[in-house]
Amino acid sequence: MTIPVFNGISEAMQIPMLLIVGVMSFFAFYSGKAMKPLRLPSLIGFMLIGAVLGPSFLGILDETVQHRLSFLTDIALSFVAVSIGLELKLTTLKRLGSGVITVIFSESLLTFFLVTTLVWLITRNLPMALIFGAIAPASAPAGTVAVIKEYKAKGPLTQTLYAVVGFDDGLGIIIFGFASAIARHLLVPAGEGGVLMLLAKPLMEIVLSLVVGLVLSAIYAFLTRKSESKRDQFLLLFAIVMMATGLSQLFHLSLILTNMVVGMVLVNTQRSSLLSQIHDSLADIMPLLFLLFFTLAGANLHIAELPALGLLGLVYILSRSSGLISGAWLGSSIGRLGKDIRNNLGLGILSQAGVAIGLALIVRNEFAELGPAGEAIGTTVITTISATSIIFELIGPITTKLALRRAGEISA
Repeated sequence: MTIPVFNGISEAMQIPMLLIVGVMSFFAFYSGKAMKPLRLPSLIGFMLIGAVLGPSFLGILDETVQHRLSFLTDIALSFVAVSIGLELKLTTLKRLGSGVITVIFSESLLTFFLVTTLVWLITRNLPMALIFGAIAPASAPAGTVAVIKEYKAKGPLTQTLYAVVGFDDGLGIIIFGFASAIARHLLVPAGEGGVLMLLAKPLMEIVLSLVVGLVLSAIYAFLTRKSESKRDQFLLLFAIVMMATGLSQLFHLSLILTNMVVGMVLVNTQRSSLLSQIHDSLADIMPLLFLLFFTLAGANLHIAELPALGLLGLVYILSRSSGLISGAWLGSSIGRLGKDIRNNLGLGILSQAGVAIGLALIVRNEFAELGPAGEAIGTTVITTISATSIIFELIGPITTKLALRRAGEISA
């Protein structure tokens, strides 16, 4: 498979796709290494190389290449979700207590209300404010998990971060479903039962994601009940994860939630020897997946969109950050979690990218059918979220590392 690149130099030039992946991986590897003297996570280096190779600069990883390589992003996110699930042991969650649930609801809902309120104050557009508020709680778990894995972080804050970035994806989908339904109703009043049908969609998505994850994890557990081969166990896990991801795409479910359920069921039901072998296999493959994922994520960072931020983008960045940090602090205080969790958790959940941009794309596509007002909302949302994601993707991993270091869960 070949594609044309460097149109400004030679339109006839054809570069094989695998060569592009190889060059991308080579430079990303050394760019990641270059971050260590700066005491920055290596994924920052991956994203910087992606941005250089992307449309913002050299144009090698243009939109056509990104589209053809998008399956790599899906594979990486799927295994990130499984990794999160494998850390959510019920005994650990029980030890953390109900405070984790309090934190998830507190940081998500406070962020939603704060962003909605401030965006409404500067735009006086309630449907638009509801959409921005609904997208704001969505996090990017890959960035948080990558930092945890790279620095081998362990401790109460690390466990809480796994739980929060895992479960708030499900809550974020529900919030977005409800808020977008209300926004649509404000723009075009729905007929009888119309709003109820719109509200039922996110709930059905959550339920089906849980069902698919439970069924596939049960199949994996059955097939590996007598197997002691590390290779066979991982090959079967790969097949199960790919099926979970494919079914999520087919039925428009949450890829992250479905695969997280697979990991969570396994860690709470399977023997320790199997879990140990799964962890060993994932430890070998995750660095490669992170390299590919964050390099492609960097290619999606359209630097030219930064000047379009304006007042709305600035308000969104500040209100979302304030909502997450203060919401995590409030939830931790109410839930009586430790001081290190209370003071640092919010810094570890600032990353935002794929899920938020995906929701913004849904808004652009669906609201375009609601007339000029809906089309204007869709355009504003996708432009602002794309631009602010650049900021959050760059600062999120740095603040996550800062939080873990302040909590004493990674070495100096």
